Amino acid sequence: MSFVPANSGEIEAAWLTEALQPRHPGARVEAVELVDSAEVTNSHAWLRIRYAADSAPGPAALFGKLLPNEPTRRVAIAHTQMGLREAKFYDALAPSLAMRVPEAHVVRYEEDQGGAFVILLEDLNASGCTVSSGPESPTPDQAAKALEDLAALHVRFEDASVRAREAAWVTPPDAPSDYGSLRLQEGLDHHRDKLTDAFVEMSEVYIAQQPALHALWAEGPKTVIHGDTHIGNLFFDGETVGFLDWGIITLAPAMRDVSYFLNMCLSVEDRRAREADLIQHYLDVRGGLGGEEISFDEAWKTHRLQASYLAVASCQIVTFPEDVTPRRRKFAAAFLERASAALEDLESRAALRDFAGI
Repeated sequence: MSFVPANSGEIEAAWLTEALQPRHPGARVEAVELVDSAEVTNSHAWLRIRYAADSAPGPAALFGKLLPNEPTRRVAIAHTQMGLREAKFYDALAPSLAMRVPEAHVVRYEEDQGGAFVILLEDLNASGCTVSSGPESPTPDQAAKALEDLAALHVRFEDASVRAREAAWVTPPDAPSDYGSLRLQEGLDHHRDKLTDAFVEMSEVYIAQQPALHALWAEGPKTVIHGDTHIGNLFFDGETVGFLDWGIITLAPAMRDVSYFLNMCLSVEDRRAREADLIQHYLDVRGGLGGEEISFDEAWKTHRLQASYLAVASCQIVTFPEDVTPRRRKFAAAFLERASAALEDLESRAALRDFAGI
């Protein structure tokens, strides 16, 4: 019986009984049913669990994440270490955070075995939670609460000694590859008519100035951030906004999370009307928690500069692949709409010239 199963088919009753013990002592699994599965970035599985009559309580439904099944993609995704980072987040950090994240029931990983991991989480559908299909957004009030949660995360890990003690495995972003530039160039070559002028201009700047932009986005005091706070990585538990998909957790300036969240989660209309107020709210909460001071003017400048990331963040979308599901197409359209509007509204190209000489 492997410590980490190679695929969801190996998650059997005996294995799951053993794996549940740290968080559900006395649970005895009688049967595991694979209800559904999908191959996306990782391999996903939805499981239904039946327990023995004398078992301690355990989760009736689980959502699982493992490395992809296809060998080439398995190696490629393992190399990114996204799965290992996410596993470590749920194992080491999630239990001590006040923010809403999916409850982890099993977390196992093997750093010296090709990056294998398995994460069995709360099934959000079974919990009555919802995930946006793309157009749905948090309200400004929900966004304010989510920013409070992000502020608590950011302030807690501003101190390097705290990071060393509690999150030494969280590191700065990996060096960028050519992937984003190649996808953006493909979009410009074949789909320029579907892109706004502001988006095209920022894409061209990214292709020409990739190293300078990545260095700019990393400037400033560092802390632990989620790293990928777009609408697809949120869920809604009633009025509470939760954060999922922690595979890009990283060490970076706090405003990177804040800017990306505002630009890529709020509706365009709400962002335009409330982004300044929400940034000030985030800054006030930080101050109340004893965080390092950031002036509003500095935060607003950084917001405009960080928005330049939105072009490369959309690099897969602007290739407009034909073999996507209707749900994915709907999500991509909403994603690109948010990114394009923010690039134009925040005049990010001008901000790069004025503040960074790019």
